[in-house]
Amino acid sequence: MKRDEVKAFLDYKAQQYNNPNFIETDPIQIPHRFSKKEDIEIAGFLTATIAWGNRKSILNNADRMMQMLDHAPYDFVINHSTSDLENLNGFVHRTFNERDLKYFIISLRNIYQNHHGLENVFSENASDTSIQKSIHHFKKLFFSLPHENRTQKHVSDPLKNSAAKRINMYLRWMVRKDQNGVDFGIWQKLKPSQLSCPLDVHSGNVARKLKILHRKQNDAKALNELDTYLRSLDEFDPVKYDFALFGLGVFEKWNK
Repeated sequence: MKRDEVKAFLDYKAQQYNNPNFIETDPIQIPHRFSKKEDIEIAGFLTATIAWGNRKSILNNADRMMQMLDHAPYDFVINHSTSDLENLNGFVHRTFNERDLKYFIISLRNIYQNHHGLENVFSENASDTSIQKSIHHFKKLFFSLPHENRTQKHVSDPLKNSAAKRINMYLRWMVRKDQNGVDFGIWQKLKPSQLSCPLDVHSGNVARKLKILHRKQNDAKALNELDTYLRSLDEFDPVKYDFALFGLGVFEKWNK
């Protein structure tokens, strides 16, 4: 297909999947339970962190996390005691376990108490066209407290050639100003034009079938290639096409 045909097709598919029905089957439903900005941010961050593997398992375990945090994630993060962290014992999602979750809660408190919150940290090192460098600096700050080395693998680093799918998905949730009620758009310091597409096996394979992505690995270089193309289709809201690529892969099985 020519570029204008690809744009028309992806615009149509993005509109098809970018609607409130999408929430019912997606991890974004977890932060949608909250109305307070900080609750949405923290619930979204923790949910995005475990958003790999079986979708039913992701939703069940994200729900369990919210229960462990008394359905008040910001209050728990800010006011928890050492004994409160024992409430998190027994949590596990694949390789993310109770020790990782406890550190995440402690580090999040540091970010809110000493660094003005998640929005501020992610916006500090952003360029006009990318937040990928910000993710790198976020990871350095996030793991600036004493921690087990194994916990670091649960936050990706684009400067180490990771596509950072889960964090880019989280940033889409927080930044993208969605007129259809899916993404929150509650962060004002960043713009949708700076976002990168959450690149995973589904969106990557669909993009290759459409011949808008040629690199075989789903890494930071592939993400840059895909971002460049999607920005040529819509410079102001390039990641709306995540709905199209993901929908085609998951719901229409284009990734087979």
